[in-house]
Amino acid sequence: MPGSADTPEPDESAVDSAQQTGGASSVEWDDLPGPLRARLAELAAGALGEMRPTDVPVQLRPVVKFAPAKRAKLGQPALLTALRDSSVFRTAVVDWCRNHRPEALALDAPDPIVVAAAAALQGSPVAPHYAELIGFRTEQGQLRSERDSAVARAERLAAELDRLRGELAEARRAADRVGEENSTEADRLRKRLREQGVRLKEAKDAAERADSELAAMRAERDAEVAEIAAERDRERARAQEERRRAERASAEVEVARQSAREARQGDEVRLALLLETLEGAVGGLRRELGASGSGPRPADVVQRVRAHSGATGDVPDVAALDRLLGLPAVHLIVDGYNVTKTGYPELPLSDQRDRLAHQLAALAARTGAEVTVVFDGADVLAVPTAGPRGVRVLFSEPGVQADDVIRDLVSAEPKGRQVVVATSDRAVVTSVQRRGAYAVPSAMLLARLNRV
Repeated sequence: MPGSADTPEPDESAVDSAQQTGGASSVEWDDLPGPLRARLAELAAGALGEMRPTDVPVQLRPVVKFAPAKRAKLGQPALLTALRDSSVFRTAVVDWCRNHRPEALALDAPDPIVVAAAAALQGSPVAPHYAELIGFRTEQGQLRSERDSAVARAERLAAELDRLRGELAEARRAADRVGEENSTEADRLRKRLREQGVRLKEAKDAAERADSELAAMRAERDAEVAEIAAERDRERARAQEERRRAERASAEVEVARQSAREARQGDEVRLALLLETLEGAVGGLRRELGASGSGPRPADVVQRVRAHSGATGDVPDVAALDRLLGLPAVHLIVDGYNVTKTGYPELPLSDQRDRLAHQLAALAARTGAEVTVVFDGADVLAVPTAGPRGVRVLFSEPGVQADDVIRDLVSAEPKGRQVVVATSDRAVVTSVQRRGAYAVPSAMLLARLNRV
């Protein structure tokens, strides 16, 4: 290269011969130094934008729509691979440089990177030498930077050593001044002197380790990268654990809300029972005063309502269920597990029973209806002694199904009394309707309970 003592000038006859034959240079494309790779990628990216879509190599089609700078940065590996493997693409890049950037093909440019790129594109035999020169200079620059860093660190250690020496001298002078006046202070200064001596020795050792640390810096860097990657994986695992905890906390909040609603319903049940007690006291007082009257009995009223409404045993909607529950002396019989497994099958059986019993207690307090809920007793080890007030909770005996208990309850009611059975079991529905009871699907009863 002209004007440089350490760069050999390429042979013009060899360059002309390589250009005429169109052969690829013997440069090692996979081992090109970083600056030369960037230069070749920049030229190839500029030429790629001017090529016809059909001439673009397959591996470069994903990046052809990018801007030239972005194309050279993101598509560098693919561009260099295409230059290495495709003489057609390499020729297209040379033609583009000849038309748009002729200085990029100059083999006598002052910049060795420009010359190396031009030689590599044109297949010049001097390309490997320029690539080796650029790689050598790049490596020398890196080593120079590392050397400067080590020298600066050594200078800092030397300054620290001088400062420690000054402190040591000052400590010695202070020890000489007060040594005979105050033995305690002298001991303290001697201790400090020893400490300073230890620090001085440590500083010397640190200065000696500076050279060896320079060689270990690369290994430490790789270890730090691996540690950062491991820490990132641990952070992701912790984030996933936090998300799972948040989901569990959300579920627990929902359960707490449901418990609060059921507790509020229990308070309403207790208030309704108090009102019921007061109503009973008023009724007893009315009977003692002989003011009961001679009106129709509840059974007579129910009979008339059924005859007037033309009911056939089916309850069409929640509004019809409300009308039935508002009648005097109505009796609501609930197929327990049929309802709970329709509404909240994910709960344990004991929780299903408790939840349904408390909901029915709130309904009984609101409507004044007599409520009986029946559960299969086969899987119940300890039968509860009492349920919520206003609700009769029954368990079938071993070997007896809850469906048969429901049928017996309906048959035991006097003729004319309004009876409503909540179940989705078709066999139970058919049998209780034959006995004169109304049948309510489990989903409809659940819709009514959720309004309480």
